[in-house]
Amino acid sequence: MHRSQELYNFLVENSWQLTEDWYSSVEDHDPNSVYSTKDPAIIKELKEQNQDYFVRLFKIFIQEEHYFFHEFKQWSEELAKDPKHLITPLHYVIREFMKTQEIVLNYIKKFISLNKETVELEKIFFWYDLVVKTVNLSMNVFIEEYHKNTSTLLNAQQETINELSSPVIMIKEDVALLPLVGHMDTGRTKFILENTLNLCAHKGIVHLFIDLSGVAIIDTMVAQQIFNLINALKLLGVKPTLSGIRPEIAQTATNLGLSFEDIDIKFSLAQALNSIQ
Repeated sequence: MHRSQELYNFLVENSWQLTEDWYSSVEDHDPNSVYSTKDPAIIKELKEQNQDYFVRLFKIFIQEEHYFFHEFKQWSEELAKDPKHLITPLHYVIREFMKTQEIVLNYIKKFISLNKETVELEKIFFWYDLVVKTVNLSMNVFIEEYHKNTSTLLNAQQETINELSSPVIMIKEDVALLPLVGHMDTGRTKFILENTLNLCAHKGIVHLFIDLSGVAIIDTMVAQQIFNLINALKLLGVKPTLSGIRPEIAQTATNLGLSFEDIDIKFSLAQALNSIQ
């Protein structure tokens, strides 16, 4: 029902014109969008990608449907990994998919108008549905890849933020400071625990000052993790000293039944650092 060598030939013969029609419709001034480029090499590459997309899409009119969609999905997955498109805001890419679909449907209309006597109405509806289905497949594949890429970038950024916001600062050869600043959640506290233990072991730290004066609020889970860090440091042979404990933090720890008895505590970071002498 869907196959038509005549329609396929017509579309392939006009594929470059379809591409020119598509590119002439692009109006983008956002510097973050690949479609706003003025670089002739990138423009040429965009047109070639678009034309290749058209030619592959048109194969739906000459191939078995199940075979086509399997092959087209694999090709779309590779195309979706193009870095220039992955750093372009998603709504711009979706917009161009929709424009591409519109242009293909317009050329199918031209073919129908040239072959009014031979094209059945049922077949027209079938062709339209296939184009929409194929473009939707492309968009879904791209959105999935875009999401994977975004998640990877966010995870990498979060790791960098965690590393920068929980530095172990060397004060003397075997003495270091861990200043905790900002919002503490369970995920960040877990990272700090693991990172701090590794650094202490790697750098041979025997005395670690942990300053909490830059932390406004700590919930019960985070308080428990901090005490876990203190206990783990002791097992490594590292002496922990706490400073800058706010009343609300002390109250949270007390409510949890966490004992400060065996922990060296200083009122402020200045007092803690003075004790080194």
